[in-house]
Amino acid sequence: MKFILLYGPQAVGKMTVGQELEKLTGLKLFHNHMTIDLVHHFFDFDSESFQRLVNLFRHEIFEEVAKSDLPGMIFTYVWAFDEQEDWDFVEKICETFKSEGAEIMFVELEAPLSTRLERNVSTHRLAQKPTKRDLKQSESNLRLTHEQHRLNSEPGEMTRKPYLRIDNSEQTAAQTALLIKDAFGL
Repeated sequence: MKFILLYGPQAVGKMTVGQELEKLTGLKLFHNHMTIDLVHHFFDFDSESFQRLVNLFRHEIFEEVAKSDLPGMIFTYVWAFDEQEDWDFVEKICETFKSEGAEIMFVELEAPLSTRLERNVSTHRLAQKPTKRDLKQSESNLRLTHEQHRLNSEPGEMTRKPYLRIDNSEQTAAQTALLIKDAFGL
């Protein structure tokens, strides 16, 4: 089993790259909005119930997939490197897969804010992520998170291997997915 953690800031292209990687590898994609949009239908993003349920659903899915006979999973995540809670979350999900013998791979995507603002309003993104359809709120959240958190690692900070960092600002999702596939021999 393979577990690919595909992370980076909002609108960097994690979901679309993950969709292309899923086509190339057969690994199942679990993009972070699958749980966000489900729970947001009932609870506001900043509520305790929202956070608890999103985390509960994610961990239950991770545990079942890790124990399954699936070839693996790709999970997308916005990792705030300045938040210990995010480091702890990543550690917990990695341990879930590692305890079942999975190979864990880290892929970090980066792109400038200007590129991400353009991608934030793409028709594909809006079709897949209902909570992003309020464009004013979505852009405001993207800018605020960009200002308040460090959403890409510092040089040398990611010590886990295998690890790949890609600036995908000038690449299509399919090109980026092919880079990942080739780099990890998937």
